[in-house]
Amino acid sequence: MKGYRLQLIRHGMTSANLEGRYIGTTDLPLCSEGTEELYKKIENSEYPYVQRVYCSPLKRCTQTAALLYPNASVTIVEELREMDFGEFENKKAEELINDPAYRKFMQGGIDNPPPGGESMQSVVERCYAALAKIIAAMMSEGLTNCAVVTHGGIIMNMLSCFGMPKIDPSQLSCDFGEGFEILISASMWQRSNCFEILGRVPFLPFEGDTDAD
Repeated sequence: MKGYRLQLIRHGMTSANLEGRYIGTTDLPLCSEGTEELYKKIENSEYPYVQRVYCSPLKRCTQTAALLYPNASVTIVEELREMDFGEFENKKAEELINDPAYRKFMQGGIDNPPPGGESMQSVVERCYAALAKIIAAMMSEGLTNCAVVTHGGIIMNMLSCFGMPKIDPSQLSCDFGEGFEILISASMWQRSNCFEILGRVPFLPFEGDTDAD
């Protein structure tokens, strides 16, 4: 049975990430520390070969895609953008802790958006739309190895909602420039709208590997 592999990769670090701010729709570029960290990961680990990169439209993702996959074509997928945090955008948790609206938001829930922002229900619907679009394109064009460069929250939602086996969401977070590899079969996706979670990426080299040969 033919399988389609996707690498779900989180973008590199921005200045807002360094400062601990909520950053969703704000279109920040990678900071110098974020770029340096990605170069180190490229040097010390292995990102699988991909035929195409599907990418969030935000700069932190397009810049990450260009660094990690310089030889792959990039297709922008609008549905891969980060959650809209509304009035909480660009603010730190400590600035919001006494805000009743923030305390309500932190209680969670599928339909509990931040003021002026996006609900988790909307995010889940976007995740499905993005996956459906990407999988359909891969199958129609015969692409078997691709990457998705997007945001940590989007990756977590994709894995927790559509991934198998089911994993505690607390185990689905990923560092900058890292993520998960998934395997999609046409029958599994068409029958159940789910895919198999294979493991984390990038791959670390085996201990003892050298450049001697």
